[in-house]
Amino acid sequence: MRKIVILGAGTGGTMMANRLCENLRTEIDQNKISVTIVDEDRTHVYQPGLLFIPFSMYRSREDVLKPRDVFLPSEAKFIVSKIEKVDPDAKKVVMKKGTIDYDLLIIASGSRCDPTENEGLLGPNWQKSIFDFYTLDGALKLQQAMRSFRGGRIVLNVAEMPVKCPVAPPEFVMLADWYFHERGLRDKVEIVFATPLSGPFTKPLASQTLKYVCEEKNIKIVPDFALSHVDNENKRIVSHDKREEEFDLLVSIPTMKGAQFIIDSDMGDPLGWVPTDNHTLQSKNFKDIFVIGDATNVPTSKAGSVAHFESEILIENILRHLDGLEPLPKYDGHSNCFIESGFGKALLIDFNYTQEPLPGKFPLPGAGPFTLLKETKMNHYGKMMFRWAYWHLLLKGKDLPVSPFMTMAGKEMPSPVTA
Repeated sequence: MRKIVILGAGTGGTMMANRLCENLRTEIDQNKISVTIVDEDRTHVYQPGLLFIPFSMYRSREDVLKPRDVFLPSEAKFIVSKIEKVDPDAKKVVMKKGTIDYDLLIIASGSRCDPTENEGLLGPNWQKSIFDFYTLDGALKLQQAMRSFRGGRIVLNVAEMPVKCPVAPPEFVMLADWYFHERGLRDKVEIVFATPLSGPFTKPLASQTLKYVCEEKNIKIVPDFALSHVDNENKRIVSHDKREEEFDLLVSIPTMKGAQFIIDSDMGDPLGWVPTDNHTLQSKNFKDIFVIGDATNVPTSKAGSVAHFESEILIENILRHLDGLEPLPKYDGHSNCFIESGFGKALLIDFNYTQEPLPGKFPLPGAGPFTLLKETKMNHYGKMMFRWAYWHLLLKGKDLPVSPFMTMAGKEMPSPVTA
């Protein structure tokens, strides 16, 4: 029997378990192949929903949590255990609860915040006037802080790149603008976005658009801010070039890393991202290991849409691998993201490794119903409907009516600049 093991039962791991069991059901029934998925807990978090909790758009844990095993296929074995190490030469996974062998390994272990990497962040003001929203506990505590905030300076700081869902930071500051308008306090609140990037986003045209929207909302963008340390005593953040931003409330996006077992197994870079072929999603170092989602080091967003598009390519390459064939270099880095901008509107971006976001209509050329690089109410509805699609379609490995490959259909090329 050939053993397929998936490390991580988050978005990527759950999708792959469902796709594998759907495509290999006959071999599984004949005991020719087994599928095992390992994660350290039983609860699945709808991570896009964490952004909404500080603004009370979602109010409780129940809005973003469901049991993992509800979404895992019955044909797959689910082991709940901490993963301690991988021995790729022996093809073994060492867990807290024992050891498991594999013939093919899929790493879907995601990403995590590590505030210990940022000097001063875990000081006396942590979860008093300094919060994160990339964890459930952090988002819930920030919700209480936002409710009681009556005025002052709110600074959102991205410590360093990459971060999970890179549109979430500009979304947060734009939703903060809406939130304090709704409470009648906007004229008493200064909102600052301090980022290590040259603008609000990683792609130039989208960054330019978001910068304009933020400026229209009186949100101050502080670019090229490489965090040196947090000065708790004086409530300020300091950059490596000695610039300072004072805060009354700091919303921090700490340094992010891959899983600790990746680091402990010497399988990744210093931050724990696994070296992965950009187009096949096969490990660059081990032929029997494939990687999906945030765990990779591929140069695209660490986001759920990316994992979904990757899964459509990855299932084909894994089936080819099982048949002794070389994987096909088909993944193009496709990503798309709704970007909440407040007041019942959102933007939408669609891009890949080589093509940055462009204006236009999506997914149907000329018809939409969504509009690219523009604030619309329909985009907001798309963002809010995504939770249903996530629970009922994406996690179950169902294909959406969107190609895993980026298409230029419906997109408008920018006009050339003339002298």
